Amino acid sequence: MKVQDVMTSKVRSCGPETNLAEAVKMMWENDCGILPVVDSQSKILSAITDRDIAIAVGTRSRLAADIPVVDVMPDLVVTAAPDEDLRSALRTMKTALVRRLPVTDRDGVLRGILSINDIVLWAANNPTAPSAEDVVSTLKAICQHHRTRVAAAR
Repeated sequence: MKVQDVMTSKVRSCGPETNLAEAVKMMWENDCGILPVVDSQSKILSAITDRDIAIAVGTRSRLAADIPVVDVMPDLVVTAAPDEDLRSALRTMKTALVRRLPVTDRDGVLRGILSINDIVLWAANNPTAPSAEDVVSTLKAICQHHRTRVAAAR
């Protein structure tokens, strides 16, 4: 099974100049916890999560409307390709410790989002889905507390 068979294709995104208040509004209105950050040609630059926004607002003495996404977006974004095998995308999530992967074509243009939720909901009714063990193993890695990951790496 391929990423494109399971991913969410209708995805909202923002630009680096979007402020955090507007990003939160987009997330709320679209029931999502991530916004890919794209340039004017829809090429992926980064992605910002609701957690990124909460931490940014909580650690600065500025209003969300005064903080542009570019000030808090991660430098690196991990992506998947539409024709990538679903099990490969799960391994990427596990390694990168992320619940969601922006899906981009060969030119880096945003095509969708693949979330662990998409995989779990799809797998419930599909016999060719990754095993429950694969999904649980990925979730276990993602959910491990930061301090535990740091201690294990030492």
